Amino acid sequence: MAAGVSRKISAASARAHTRKSKPNSSISFLPSGIFKKFLVVFFIGFLAWAYQATQPPPPKTCGSLDGPPITAPRIKLRDGRHLAYEEHGVSKDKAKYKIVFVHGFRCCRHDADITATLSVDLIESLGIYIVSFDRPGYGESDPNPNRTVQSMASDVEELADQLELGSKFYVVGFSMGGQALWSCLKYIPHRLAGAALIAPVVNYWWPGFPGNLSNEAYNHQLPQDQWAFRVAHYAPWLTYWWNTQNFFSPAAVVAQSPAVLSRQDLELVAKDSKKRDYEAHITQQGEFESLHRDLIVGFGNWEFDPMDLENPFPNNEGSVHIWQGDEDRLVPAPLQRYIVERLPWIRYHELGGSGHMFPFLEGMGDNILKALLIGDSALP
Repeated sequence: MAAGVSRKISAASARAHTRKSKPNSSISFLPSGIFKKFLVVFFIGFLAWAYQATQPPPPKTCGSLDGPPITAPRIKLRDGRHLAYEEHGVSKDKAKYKIVFVHGFRCCRHDADITATLSVDLIESLGIYIVSFDRPGYGESDPNPNRTVQSMASDVEELADQLELGSKFYVVGFSMGGQALWSCLKYIPHRLAGAALIAPVVNYWWPGFPGNLSNEAYNHQLPQDQWAFRVAHYAPWLTYWWNTQNFFSPAAVVAQSPAVLSRQDLELVAKDSKKRDYEAHITQQGEFESLHRDLIVGFGNWEFDPMDLENPFPNNEGSVHIWQGDEDRLVPAPLQRYIVERLPWIRYHELGGSGHMFPFLEGMGDNILKALLIGDSALP
């Protein structure tokens, strides 16, 4: 009789055979091929959404079927665009001094700020004519999607020529409009009789600034502005999204935050009730080709450095002035001081205790134009 075979099974082996297998922790409800396709579709969908979010809506151009009506006089430029304008002071045929005024950020032709504090006596005694105009995309001027630093000077020159202001004229600009005057000094200096830059916005990336000086001034800006300016400079295609999304704070000037205003600024803005009547008119064609385009051009890469400019009036036949408040929270005074150190032919006027809105101080319009038109000796 054959003997039976007996095997000993260890306790460890027994436990291994009886232990229940754990379920696979990886995603098993989708075959790997389908899951990869799902990820690809999701990624493409995200890219499509992101692209759509960065694309601004088309502007509602004045005079178009869905656009605002045309109510202002306008000129037609060589490229087919229109500029709306408004005239102030004495008539052109009686004027001794003819001035083109360039408005600032979130403003329009109605905001010829120096006229707010300009006396009738001075206008009539000196024979002052002023024309203000809507910069591209503002008010009733057509947007310019190809706007550059240089195109601003071309617009000013064409406006002056079509209004027959003569071979030479004066230019005055406030804030972002003051910044635009650098392009006039660069590209059309032969057409200028004089220039006044009032609290002109600076570009922190102008190469003429020492790195430590521009960085210090930049770091004094609100964090939301630091980011908005950085986006406008390094990723201009994101500017629309950055200033319209709800995840981060947009530029303070876009959001109209009072945090960028000094104590004096707040007092002056509170007195300006007139602007409320036409505030909606300013960006009626859309914010991208007005406000956002200002940021892209103003803080982008410039074709030149203003600190390399030469004196347009070597024989003192005219003058260039910068006016600046020492408590300006939008435009750092230290950077303006450095500019005039580099360009000593500029006459610098710094106002103690003043912020960005000092042009609205009583008598300031008279002071600015007296200095520009008849010399600093005429100032009180």
